[in-house]
Amino acid sequence: MMTSVDFWFDPLCPWAWMTSRWMLEVEKVRDVNTTFHVMSLSVLNDGRDLPEEYVEHMREGWVGVRAALLVEQQYGSEQLREFYTSLGTRYHLGKEPKTIETVRAALAELGLDEAIADKADAWKPGDEPDELDVALRTSHHEGMDPVGDEVGTPVIHINGKALFGPVISPAPKGEQAGRLFDGFALVTEYDGFYELKRTRTVGPIFD
Repeated sequence: MMTSVDFWFDPLCPWAWMTSRWMLEVEKVRDVNTTFHVMSLSVLNDGRDLPEEYVEHMREGWVGVRAALLVEQQYGSEQLREFYTSLGTRYHLGKEPKTIETVRAALAELGLDEAIADKADAWKPGDEPDELDVALRTSHHEGMDPVGDEVGTPVIHINGKALFGPVISPAPKGEQAGRLFDGFALVTEYDGFYELKRTRTVGPIFD
């Protein structure tokens, strides 16, 4: 029986990237279909008292996340995951800047409309909300509201049950990826489960 997984990500987040690579591995060894969706760390942290360095990091994230949503709107969820792979590879492995030029390069690699980059960059924080901003917040809240406002990304819904995580490094491969998914899926079946955590001792390992 096919397991339906919905995965929410912000292209900016390296931990969401790690989890997304795990889910792609899971699909190779389990009867799982993953649908990718866009959330926004900038929306999540809107109005919060944050260090200026982090605020600037959030500002950098707008063009990528808005472009991702435009790709989904124009081309569908399958192209969204391909665009995320292209952009995320540039962001996290290539260490390319979070700029309109990097977004445009990711679009060009896939043969997608490069004007998406300009549309994504046309809105700036402080501007009046546009249609894309409204759609972004809708997608964000569909993923985040079921897990509450004390977590970020990644967020996974399995057959309608939502949890933050897993936060992993490196992303497991092969059957190990499948076994981790089996356990994670079991946890989602118990409505009274809230948290299981330990302190991270490594950063994202992009292998």
